[in-house]
Amino acid sequence: MALWCRGKMAWPELVGTRSEEAKRRIEKENPYVDVAVIREGRVVTLDLRCDRVRVWVDRHGIVTRIPFVG
Repeated sequence: MALWCRGKMAWPELVGTRSEEAKRRIEKENPYVDVAVIREGRVVTLDLRCDRVRVWVDRHGIVTRIPFVG
């Protein structure tokens, strides 16, 4: 990941939390990113962006991976 990305970069503490809470905390801790909640199994682009955090969730809306900028 590029060093020029601003703000907090990763949220390992959010694994196991509900997607709504994760999104709220990420937006509060890094106002430079847009948060996308993605259900496991979906296909996404592989490009890296400093203005995006993907929050991967299971079918119950629980965060399954560490959200990070990219």
